[in-house]
Amino acid sequence: MTENAQWTHVCALTDILPNTGVCAKVGQAQVAVFRIVSPQGAEEGVFALGNFEPKSQANVLSRGLVGDLGGVSVVASPVYKNHYALTTGACLEEETLRVPVFAVRVVEGAVLVGAQQ
Repeated sequence: MTENAQWTHVCALTDILPNTGVCAKVGQAQVAVFRIVSPQGAEEGVFALGNFEPKSQANVLSRGLVGDLGGVSVVASPVYKNHYALTTGACLEEETLRVPVFAVRVVEGAVLVGAQQ
């Protein structure tokens, strides 16, 4: 993120159930924010992708199932079941499909998502 980035408070980290996502408006974009927790209960990270799924042309990714596919943390689109990498936004089934990745951070228990000005 550049120094010109604007950070949007989305919610408290504890408002996102482990291994699920929520949708938030950041600037003009709908953003899907996911909280990943290991089976042992350890926090593994918070990730933010564009909520718009390009194959279905619908804002649905925040409703997708998160998991691991070949060592890659992914969200499965609830419509066509394509898997999008949480770190890169790349679709694992169709390399021409991609969703934007947003910077995300947790500060004092608050989830913040960055958007460029």
